[in-house]
Formats: sequence, structure tokens, C-alpha cells
Amino acid sequence: MKKSYIVDTTCNDMRLDRWLRVKIGKIPQSLIEKYIRTGKIKLNKKKVKSSYKIKTKDEINIFSIDFKERIKQKKINFLPSKEIIKSNEDQIIDNNNDFIVLNKTSGISVQGGTKSKKNLVDIFAKSEIFKDTKPYSVHRLDKDTSGVFIIAKNRETAQLLTSLFRLRKVHKTYLAICQGEVINNSGIWDDDLIKYDGNKKIAEKAKTIFKVVDKNSEASLLELKPITGRKHQLRKQLYAIGNPIFGDTKYKISNFNKGVNKNLMLHSYQIKFKINEVKHTYSALLPDYFKKLLKSKRLRFSNL
Repeated sequence: MKKSYIVDTTCNDMRLDRWLRVKIGKIPQSLIEKYIRTGKIKLNKKKVKSSYKIKTKDEINIFSIDFKERIKQKKINFLPSKEIIKSNEDQIIDNNNDFIVLNKTSGISVQGGTKSKKNLVDIFAKSEIFKDTKPYSVHRLDKDTSGVFIIAKNRETAQLLTSLFRLRKVHKTYLAICQGEVINNSGIWDDDLIKYDGNKKIAEKAKTIFKVVDKNSEASLLELKPITGRKHQLRKQLYAIGNPIFGDTKYKISNFNKGVNKNLMLHSYQIKFKINEVKHTYSALLPDYFKKLLKSKRLRFSNL
């Protein structure tokens, strides 16, 4: 279903996102961004930014969206900011003059532009740790992924760390508990991951070094070292070989999570990098729910 609107003179130079709220109704910004990104909202048959200032006689097309139903489904109870700060401050691994490293808890986004109304960077801006500066995001970690996460304290450090991540000079190790027995004990996944920009199909190269730490016929514990940093890379690759991660509600085989803890069993276990020839290595302890599933699936990991 497609709806088309022609911009009248009263809305000339109005931001697209504001026009949508005025004409359609109260729409969360995250949904507007998502629908523009996925091509469900277009202006003059093209994708534009939500901040684009529309002009008289512009045509706005909206494809197959029931805003009222979407908004109703997205009612979520969020933890108070102070509680989120405390739960993550208690997990700080390192706090120096340039950055903090924390063992991120599952269930909180790391930065804005996601479906969540709260995110770590904005929330930590209110923390005493950043009272004389501001937090800078330097890399990504999925909302439901736990583990090592770095937040810079100044622009210079943020630019340096961002460059290290972009140049693949930050070495990351993840742990994942996945369904079934992974056949090969080690190797490299070198895949083309498919994503869509509207109707346009895009193939992205994705490379990961993997090693099976322990396995049985029911489940496997894997050590994963991504070389590239594609969105949902590890989750997609494990799903592609028929061994999706427990707790993954997006890349899953029907009913395999039944009776299992609903947390995503993907943990950013370790990060290594060098600054001015000084080596930095940070490891994050496993969450209790992760250890509980290891025990119930009879999987061994020595560095609990």
C-alpha cells in the first residue's frame, strides 16, 4: 500500500521529520529514521535525510506503513538513567585520563539512532566520570551483546581510537553459545553478507576467524575474531551455517530458543590494541546468564 502527499505552501522549508509528525501523527524519531533508511519513506522517489527541508509541490511517498500499529507495539518500559549508569559503572574495567572501558550489560544501546530511547553515550554524559568533559562513542556493540566497550573522554582520543578500529588495528574476541554442533573445529568464514538499501541488493565482504572451544550434539561454544566489522556479522555467519546464537530473535531457526534464557548469548570477551607502542588488553567477565547456559548445555570454558 502506497500513500502519496504533495507539499503545500504552508509547509515550505519544513523538516521532513517534522512534516511527518504534523501530518501523520506522533511518530518516534527512531521509526522515521528506520523507514527512510529502508526506503519506506521517499521524497520525489528518492531517499533523503530526516532533516531535509521540503519544498512546495514536493511529493512524499509512504509505503506499507501502519504508524498507529507500529507505535502501539513499541511501548517499552525503560530503566531510569541513574540505574543504567550505576549498573554499568559497577562494571568499569579501566578508567584513565583518555577513555573508560566497561563490561557493558546486555539490553542497552551504545549510541543514538537506534530503536531505544536511551543509550550509553547520552546517559554517561550525566555521570560524574564525565563531569569535566563529554563521552565519545568510538565503536559499535549491538544492544543485546554484552562485554568490552570503550568510551573516549576527549575528541583527540576518540579520533585516534576510531582510526584504529577503522584500520583494523583493534583485535576483538567474542564468545558465542550457538545451537547444535559446529562441524569444523576452526577456520575462517569469508562470506558475502547481503543487505538491502530499499530494493537495491548489496553484498558486503565479511571475514571472521573462528575456533570451537567446546561442543556437543546440543550446543557449541565458539571463540570468534572478526576481521571485518559488518552489522550483525557474527550473528549472520552463525545463522548461515545452521548454528544460530541462542537468544537471537532476528537470526534464528523456529523454536530453537524454547525453554532457553532469552538473553543473546554473544559476549565481547576481549579487546587488544596499541597506542604509542603501549599494549592495551581488556577482558570482560562473562554474565551470570551466560555461565548458567554453559553449565546447562555442559560446555566448558576455563576463564570463567
